[in-house]
Amino acid sequence: MIYKALKLLLLCSALLACSNKKTQEEDRVSGPVTDKPTEVKAKLLEYQDFNYELISNGTIEAMNKAELRFQSQDNIVKIYVKNGQYVTKGQKLAELDRFKLNNAMEQARESLERAKLDLQDVLIGQGYSLNDSVRIPADVMKIAKIRSNYEQSRNNYVLAAYNLDAATLYAPFNGVTANLTVREFNQPGGEPFCTIIDNQSPEAVFNILENELSLVNLNDRVIVTPFSQTSHTVEGRVSEINPSIDKNGMVKVKAVVSNRDNKFFEGMNIKVRVQRLLGKKLVIPKSALVLRTNRKVVFTLKNNKAIWNYVETAQENSDSYVITEGLNAGDSVIYDGNINLAHEALVILIK
Repeated sequence: MIYKALKLLLLCSALLACSNKKTQEEDRVSGPVTDKPTEVKAKLLEYQDFNYELISNGTIEAMNKAELRFQSQDNIVKIYVKNGQYVTKGQKLAELDRFKLNNAMEQARESLERAKLDLQDVLIGQGYSLNDSVRIPADVMKIAKIRSNYEQSRNNYVLAAYNLDAATLYAPFNGVTANLTVREFNQPGGEPFCTIIDNQSPEAVFNILENELSLVNLNDRVIVTPFSQTSHTVEGRVSEINPSIDKNGMVKVKAVVSNRDNKFFEGMNIKVRVQRLLGKKLVIPKSALVLRTNRKVVFTLKNNKAIWNYVETAQENSDSYVITEGLNAGDSVIYDGNINLAHEALVILIK
């Protein structure tokens, strides 16, 4: 009886060993083997600069942005611009009715002239002349100005001149006009008349996690893509890292980008990829890696056959993996047409 049991156990062990060997062989076959070669694309594996990527979402903010207001509530008599119009620094935007402002200016001027005469009379009464102001003691001059109401008249004149000058709005810098809603012959109201936005070099503003702070440095390269135009991408550089962590454990980062094509607008939602150069690495396209029995596999091209290679990866970015084991520089890596390949399957290289 014991002899039969041992014999049965040895038979089972042999069958299991054969089964394991067969399974290992089958691991290298994931699709039907045919005589017709599979068309593939391949590239030589070589050491190249690799950029580690940190991905975040953010918004576009203008580096220079100004909300312009009138100082008084007189009617707007002329508007020279419209929304979306590009303006240059010092360009006239709009102006108010000047009748009341001119009248206030003249009254202030006359009041200042009378105050000057009164000041001169007070000084003469003290034995001084206004032309000899250097010789007049400071306390005497102060009392004379108070008695003649000179300082108040002068301040009223300066304010009237300021209000008259502010009746015309000018562009403070080059930019685009936005949020202009007021019409001519209406009062400006309490809202800003318009906003001038300098969108030539806007900022991409985004947040990163506290534990990602060590991965981002000033002047790191960023790739910015609008959600509304995924085909449009521009490069930029990290310009500011706020040294403060908010209550959600986030850090605000800013990067300056170019807007030469005028496709970025204030408040636009964007995708940001921060790239850190890690030096020379063995890099493969993401499409070259496939999973077989939960292991990472890359096929290489050799003598018109696809060779199965188990690999190990390290860092990755949006389109590449860093290879640490399983491949060598100079290998021809198949990155297209590899989904259903089997070990030593016949392939044909296409351009």
